[in-house]
Amino acid sequence: MPQLTRRSFLPALASPLLGAPLLAAPAARQPNIVVILADDQGWGDLSVHGNSNLSTPHIDSLARDGAIFDNFYVCSVCAPTRAEFLTGRYHPRCGVRGVSTGLERLNLDERTIANAFLDSGYRTAAFGKWHSGSQFPYHPNARGFQEYYGFTSGHWGQYFDTELDHNGRLTRGRGFIIDDLTDHALQFIEQNRRNPFFCYLPLNTPHSPMQVPDRWYRKFADYQPKMLATNPQQEDLLMTRAALAMVENIDYNVGRVLSQLERLQLSRDTVVVYFSDNGPNSWRWNGGMKGRKGSLDEGGLRAPLLLRYPAQVPTGLRLPQIAGAIDLFPTLAAFAGVNSNAGKPLDGRPLQPLLRTSPGPWPERLIFSMQNRRSSVRSQRFRLDPAGALFDIESDRGQTRNAAAEFPQEAARLQSALDQWNGEMLPLVGKDDRPYTAGFSEYTLLPARDGVPHGAVKRSSIHPNCSYFTNWRSTADSITWDVEIGRAGLYEAAIHYTCPAADTGATIELSFGEARTQAVVDKAYDPPILGPSQDRAPRTESVVKDFIPFALGRIQLARTRGQLTLRATDIPHAQAAEVRYLTLRFIRPA
Repeated sequence: MPQLTRRSFLPALASPLLGAPLLAAPAARQPNIVVILADDQGWGDLSVHGNSNLSTPHIDSLARDGAIFDNFYVCSVCAPTRAEFLTGRYHPRCGVRGVSTGLERLNLDERTIANAFLDSGYRTAAFGKWHSGSQFPYHPNARGFQEYYGFTSGHWGQYFDTELDHNGRLTRGRGFIIDDLTDHALQFIEQNRRNPFFCYLPLNTPHSPMQVPDRWYRKFADYQPKMLATNPQQEDLLMTRAALAMVENIDYNVGRVLSQLERLQLSRDTVVVYFSDNGPNSWRWNGGMKGRKGSLDEGGLRAPLLLRYPAQVPTGLRLPQIAGAIDLFPTLAAFAGVNSNAGKPLDGRPLQPLLRTSPGPWPERLIFSMQNRRSSVRSQRFRLDPAGALFDIESDRGQTRNAAAEFPQEAARLQSALDQWNGEMLPLVGKDDRPYTAGFSEYTLLPARDGVPHGAVKRSSIHPNCSYFTNWRSTADSITWDVEIGRAGLYEAAIHYTCPAADTGATIELSFGEARTQAVVDKAYDPPILGPSQDRAPRTESVVKDFIPFALGRIQLARTRGQLTLRATDIPHAQAAEVRYLTLRFIRPA
C-alpha cells in the first residue's frame, strides 16, 4: 500500500440527499443501474431455483423479464465477493484477505465501479453493508459513492432501530434494517429520476443474527420444510425458518424497488441486477450441491444472478455459461458506455455477448476461487478442488465422484492453471501490515473491531465485527489502534462507553507518542443488552448495547504512524469502562 502520509487530506463528499446540486441529464440518457446484493443467501434460497419452501415472486420476475445465469460464481465469504464486484478483479489483487480486523479493506489504489460511474456523470449511492473498509479514505464516500447509509463492518448485531453510518457520522436507523435501507434507496431513486444514477443496495440478510419482523416470521414459525439439506441431520430448523422469512422480506423489498422504477417510468432504461455474496450460512436445501458458506465447493461458491434491462436484454434468457462477480463491473460499464479500463487490468469480462436472443462468440474461460490460501478452479464443465479432485459438474453437481482418473488430461490442465494462478495470488495474501487511517476526514470512527486488547481486556465476542471491549479491570491493561494520522493538528478525542454507577471514577488516558489527554469517567451509563431477545435462532455474534460518547479532551497528533493507546491510570472500583468506539474530530491544523 502507498504510504498514507503522502496522500492529501480527503474531505467528506457532498451528499445529493443533503442538498447538493444535481447534474444535468446528458442528451442521450445513459441507463440507470440498480444492484441488489443479498448476504449469506444461498443459490437454493429462491423459488425461481426450485425451492418450494418459500415464495420470491419479485426476485423471480427478474428472470422472467430478463436473464438468469445458471452457473454464476462468487467467493465463499462476504468481503472478497464485494471486492470482486467493486473492482472487476480477483480479491487477492485488491488487498482483501479476510472479513474483519482490517483484512476486508480494498487497497487505496483500486478504482471502484462507483468511481467509474461517478467520473461519467452518474449520481452514486450505496445503502447497506459496505464491508470494504471503514475509515476515510477506505470509507464508501471516498470510494466513489456520494451518498452512503448503512454499516461498514462485516456483520451487525441488531436489526431493529439500529445504529448506522450516514456519510461518515453515526445515526439511528428506523425500524427493520432491510426496510430502512430500501426506504433510503427509494428516496435516492426518486430524487435522481431525471439523472442517470448508480444505486447499490447491499442488504445484510439472511446473515445472522437471525432477526426478522413478525410479519415475515409468522408464516415459518412452525414450518416443516418440504425440501431439506442433502443431509437432513445437519439442518438447524430454527436457522432455516428464519432464513426463509428473511429472504421473503428481501423479496418484498425488491418488489418495492421494482414498483418505484415502474411508478417513475424508469423500468425500461434501468439495469437491475440481483445476486448474493456466497453460499448459505447454514445447512439447508441448496440444490444438492456440496458445501456451504466458507467452502470452495459448488455449494459455497455458486450464487444467483438475475439481470433485467428491458431496453436491451430479451426476456426469459437462461444462460448456462459460467460467469462471476468479477464480470459485473465490465458488464454494467459496457451497458452505460462507462470506461472500465481507466484503472488496473480487470479479470472480468463483459457479459453482453450472452445477453442477446442469439448469443455471440463466448471463448472458453476459467474462474478461480480462494479462501484461507486454498483455491479451486471451475471450467464450463469441471471443478478441480483444493485437494486436486476433479468433478464433472454437468453430471455431478453434488461432487460425489472424483473423475480425475476418467479425465486425466482435464485434471492436469486445470491443476496447471490453478498452480499458475496460485503462484500469482498467494504472495498477495500474506501478512497485512496496513495501518488504520485517522484524520483523513473531519471525523474518524475507530471501532473496537479495529483495536487490539492487552492484558485482561477482551472482546464481547470471538467475532470482532460488532464487538466491544470489556473486562477492563487493571491499570496494566490497555487498548491500542495502529493508525496513520492523515493530517497533523489538534483533535477532540472521545470514547463511546458504558459504565455502571458503582464503577464510575476511573481516569482514562489517550496517548499517541508523547501526546496525551485524560479525563475521569464521572457519569454512569448502564444500558441493557440488546439483540438476543429478538433472535429467531441462537446467535454467535456479539450482543449489542447503546453506547454514548464521553469526551477525553483535546490532543495534538503528528502526521505519522503510531499507536493510539487507551489506558486507565486509576481504577478505583471493579472496572474502568466498556468501550465500543474511539473517535477523533479534527479541530485545526498544527
